[in-house]
Amino acid sequence: MKKGIHPENYRPVVFKDMSNGDMFLSRSTARTTDTVEFEGEEYPVVKLEISSSSHPFYTGKSKLVDTAGRVDKFMSRYARSRK
Repeated sequence: MKKGIHPENYRPVVFKDMSNGDMFLSRSTARTTDTVEFEGEEYPVVKLEISSSSHPFYTGKSKLVDTAGRVDKFMSRYARSRK
């Protein structure tokens, strides 16, 4: 690596997927005040809503989220229109 091309705060950071709890270590300049213990050491942590370990495109699993019966409402309207 070339010297002097990275910012001063370029450091190891743990990224945590909040949907499934998976964590991975990388280097980043992301600002955070939270810390977590990872593999026996304390690192700053950046919380992610979704990562490649939980995204349906990468896992091959689709996840159907039914909020307030929206799917049921759609199916009943769709059934009425097909008659």
